Amino acid sequence: MEKALEKLVADKIRASFGTHANLLSIAPLAGDASNRRYFRASLSGPAVPPSVVVMELGGGSLPLSSEELAIFNEPLKELPFLNLHRFLSRIGVRIPALYGHWVEDGLLFLEDLGDLSLWEVVQACPPGEVLGWYEKAIDQLLLIQVRGTRSRDSSCIAFKQCFDFRLYMWEFDHFIEYGIEKGKKGAMEERERGYLTDAFALISRNLENQPATLNHRDYHSWNLMIHHGEVAVIDFQDALLAPMQYDLASLLNDRVTDTVIHPEREDHLLNYYLGHREEMGEKSVGRDEFLEFYILSALQRDFKVVGRFHYLDLVKGKPHYKKYLPATLRRLNRNLRRLPHLERLIPLLASYFEEIR
Repeated sequence: MEKALEKLVADKIRASFGTHANLLSIAPLAGDASNRRYFRASLSGPAVPPSVVVMELGGGSLPLSSEELAIFNEPLKELPFLNLHRFLSRIGVRIPALYGHWVEDGLLFLEDLGDLSLWEVVQACPPGEVLGWYEKAIDQLLLIQVRGTRSRDSSCIAFKQCFDFRLYMWEFDHFIEYGIEKGKKGAMEERERGYLTDAFALISRNLENQPATLNHRDYHSWNLMIHHGEVAVIDFQDALLAPMQYDLASLLNDRVTDTVIHPEREDHLLNYYLGHREEMGEKSVGRDEFLEFYILSALQRDFKVVGRFHYLDLVKGKPHYKKYLPATLRRLNRNLRRLPHLERLIPLLASYFEEIR
C-alpha cells in the first residue's frame, strides 16, 4: 500500500476519533465492479472502534453514481453515497455508520460490518434458516421502498433519477454491444438486431409505465452484510425510482442465487414480500400482474448483467465476473419460457449462447 495513503489515513483517524486514536495496520479488502478501493484499518485507543473500513474514491473527487444514470441539470454538490447515506439513515435502514468523510482527499471511514455477506451465510446455514435470512433482507428492502418512497425528499438524489425508457434501452443496448457483438466477436445481422431491439423496446415501455418506487438498484446477496444477526445494506449510491419488482428480482435472481432460491422458496418469498408490504399500509396488488412484471424485471436485469460482465472483462480488466454468466444465461432461458410472448426470442439468443439452447 502507498505510504502517502497510509499517512493520510492515520491523520484522518486522529481527526475522527481524537489524538488518542492510533492506526495499527491497514489491509486491502476485496473490491467491487467500481473504481473504488476498500481497506480495513485496525485501530487502538480508548472509545475507538477496533477497526473501520476505508473507502478510497476512484477518479474525480465528486464522481457520479454510474456512468449511465441521468445527466443532472446542475452540477452535483455532494457525493451520491453521502447523500443517500443521510436519507437512508433517517428512514431507519440498517446501513454502515459513517465516521468521517473527506471528499477532497477521496476518503470515507465507515463502520466495519465484517466479511460475511448474506450469500456467504446462506451457504453455511441449515436449509431451514435460509428463508429467514432472505425474509430479513426483504424487511430492509421494504423499508427502502415503502418508508423511503413515503418520505420523498427533494434533496435526495435518488428521487431525481429513474428507470425510464432511455435507461432501460441503454442497458439492453449494452447487452447487444458487449454481451453479443464484442463478447462473441461479431456484429449481429441487421435483421436480428432489429428484431431484438423491438422486443427490448416493448419490455422497456411496459416497465416504464409501472408505478415508480424507491429502489436500491443493486440489491443482491453480495451487497447485504450480516452483522450481529442483522442484515445491513451497502453499495446504495445508485438508488433511484423503479418498479417495486426491480430490487426484489435482483435479490432473488442475481448471479447464482437460484442455486439457493429454488422455485418453491422464490414463491414463498414473493408472498412474504406482498404480505408484509400490505401490512405496512400499501394497497394490495394482483399476484398474476405482479408476477409478470417481476419476471420482466428479472429478465431485463439479467440481460444487463450479461452485457455488464462482458464489459467488465473486456474494458475494465475484471474477468472474474464471467464465472457467473452460465447461471445467468440459464435463468434467462427459464424466465423467457415463463412469458409465452417472449419465448420467440429463444431461437435467436440460442444461436449465440449455448445455455439458452
